[in-house]
Amino acid sequence: MDQIALSAGAASTLTTVPSDLIRGKGAELLQQHWHGTVLVIGAIGAVTRLIAPLIGAKQEDPAVLVLDASAQMVVPLLGGHQAGGEALAQELASLLGATAVITGDCTSQQRLALDAFGRDWGWTPSGDSSSWRQLMVEQSQGEPLAAEQNCGSLLWRQSKGAAANLSDSANRTESTHPQQSLLITSERATGLGATPCRWHPPVLWLGVGCERNTSLSLIERAIAAALKEAGLAQQAVAGLSTIDRKGDETALLELSNQREWPLRLHTAAELDAITVPTPSPVVQAEMGTASVAEAAALRAAGPEAQLRLPKRIEKAGPCEQGAVTVAIAEAPEPFAPQRGELHLIGSGPGDLALLTPDARSALSRCVAWVGYGLYLDLLEPLRRADQVRIDGQLTRERDRCLQALELARQGTKVALVSSGDSGIYGMAGLALELWLSLPEQERPRFAVHPGISALQLAAARAGAPLMHDFCTISLSDRLTPWDVIEKRLEAAAAGDFVVALYNPRSKGRDWQLEKARQILLKGRPASTPVVLARQLGRREESVELQELGSLPVEAVDMLTVLVIGNSSSRASAGKLVTPRGYPGAELS
Repeated sequence: MDQIALSAGAASTLTTVPSDLIRGKGAELLQQHWHGTVLVIGAIGAVTRLIAPLIGAKQEDPAVLVLDASAQMVVPLLGGHQAGGEALAQELASLLGATAVITGDCTSQQRLALDAFGRDWGWTPSGDSSSWRQLMVEQSQGEPLAAEQNCGSLLWRQSKGAAANLSDSANRTESTHPQQSLLITSERATGLGATPCRWHPPVLWLGVGCERNTSLSLIERAIAAALKEAGLAQQAVAGLSTIDRKGDETALLELSNQREWPLRLHTAAELDAITVPTPSPVVQAEMGTASVAEAAALRAAGPEAQLRLPKRIEKAGPCEQGAVTVAIAEAPEPFAPQRGELHLIGSGPGDLALLTPDARSALSRCVAWVGYGLYLDLLEPLRRADQVRIDGQLTRERDRCLQALELARQGTKVALVSSGDSGIYGMAGLALELWLSLPEQERPRFAVHPGISALQLAAARAGAPLMHDFCTISLSDRLTPWDVIEKRLEAAAAGDFVVALYNPRSKGRDWQLEKARQILLKGRPASTPVVLARQLGRREESVELQELGSLPVEAVDMLTVLVIGNSSSRASAGKLVTPRGYPGAELS
């Protein structure tokens, strides 16, 4: 929350009053902060009466959420769809362990909220409020609606909500329906028969060339005129593109900042290599390239880009300065990293009761879940009708990271799921490396959400084996050479660490565990207790205690985690404990 406000009576009950606390009457506080998102703690009836005079247009009202004093129920009272109230309520409920009370028709009927779903994919809507209202009325009647899409990701079609009452005509081809209810397109609505309700993926790149110190108003007017001439929507703009010599142009930088349009810069040589319809010898002599606007638009849009509008020149009007050239290209894929999010989620061992509130909240926030199929299966009970899952193969971690990162760069809120903790032998490291390899302005929001690791659950099931220094070692030599693994085992044995072994044994790697056992026996007795924990957090879970000297190596597989005690660890009454101190040490 950006600000916290309390009534005078409520504030007087605080022992310590924060210096930035806002105090006042409830009605006045709501009126002063009637924007963004409003979370009110109190009774629904009282909140309803307080906000009633403030309610205006559906497209302008903020999301108003009501939370009871015990933090058990979260109710999106206003702005459920277009202001994102329902999604925020579900996210907050996940974080608090509360219940989101959603009464909206789309949620209760497991349908996609056509007036809201595109935002999580990075799209922007257009159309008047009455048209959207009519569309939602038609949707509530349960009849199949026709939709057409000619740009942006098609993955949303895989959601259960999309299948509920959208016809199968929504694809990147001409629809057989005479009248579309919804369009996903880069084009603006023109003419009486045009479909008014539209989502616009950010696929348009504006190539701009201008004289030095060109006025901002002139550039804005030129862009508006170019988009209108091409029949394209401003909501579909991905960014600006120009030659690097214009990288310090004040008006371009200001426009980029105001509209949140990334500004891509290219060298003259890069632009001169692009084939354009209207090259100019004058520009060639001046800039070292035959085209700035057209070439910059096409280069930013990437391979297979389509030039939607050749360059057009706009001259300065009254009180303006300079001249500007604008061209428009459409990219095959959207680009909006400033809207996208990549969340690395540790799903824990598998039992949903062991999923951390932070991870659960992040899953609720994301519309696309990417991960190995088994891990997504375990999370399936949490998936809403508007969320899609993208299954990957077990050994194709890099492919999954790249796919998730690309979706986030397009503006999508993406969850990349690992089992256990994504930062422990999970996807977080690879995903972060790929994220860091991107230019700074192309990085979506990146966050890691910890989960309960197999090591933690194995220790909890066995007793208390991790009370002293411990380490984890993976026996997989697929990414780490065996001689490095062997050195780590020797160091762990010499240092008398409690050792957790991951990836201990598979059909193709059946000798490493026995070798590790022999190395560890050099530093601790054969009676050292060992936890064999298999299928943790799942119905097939089994946990047993063995000794290092007689470890049943053949019974171990990739679904097993081993916790090997140190010289002071002991087993008793079916439990394993490692004392916090060595013999002779005092605990204070």
